[in-house]
Amino acid sequence: MSNPRRPSVDELAAGPIDEQDVDALARMAAMYNALDPVPAGLVDRIQFGITLDALHAEIAELQRGGDLVGVRSGVDGDVQTITFTSAALTTMVTIVPTSADRVRIDGWIAPGGGIAVELRGEDATRQTVADADGRFVFDDVPHGLAQFVLRPVDNGSSGPVVTPSIEV
Repeated sequence: MSNPRRPSVDELAAGPIDEQDVDALARMAAMYNALDPVPAGLVDRIQFGITLDALHAEIAELQRGGDLVGVRSGVDGDVQTITFTSAALTTMVTIVPTSADRVRIDGWIAPGGGIAVELRGEDATRQTVADADGRFVFDDVPHGLAQFVLRPVDNGSSGPVVTPSIEV
C-alpha cells in the first residue's frame, strides 16, 4: 500500500476554494464578528465620505463643538455649533432642531461671500451661495449624516474645501 502524497501549503493555496475553505472562512468571520464587530454604520460613513471631489479638495478640520459622526445628543432641542477650519476658509454652522426629525442649518464663512455651499446628505444634495457677509441657510434638513463642500463661485485657482461628515 502506498500513502497518497499530501499537497503542500503552496499547492493548497494555489488551488480552488472548496467547501472546507468556505466553512473555515465562515467560522473565522463569525469569530471576528463576535470579538470585534464592525461599528454600526461604519461602511455607510466611509462610502459617504469618499467622493471624487474629496480626492482633489482641501479637507477642513473640525475645530470644536457639536456631535461627531455617529454620536447624537440625547436631548431634543439642543443647538449645536460646529466650526471647521482650512487654510482657505473658516466655516461655522449652527444646527437648530425645528421638529423631531428636521433641523435648520445657519452658516457663516470667512472670508465671506462668493462661496457656493453644497450640503451633502445621505439621500439628497442641496446647494446655495453665501451672501456678501458669508452667511448661508439650509431649512428643513432631515436628521442624518451630512457634509459641506465649499467652492469659490469665481472658480479661481483655489479648489473646493470639504468638511468632515457630521451627524445633524
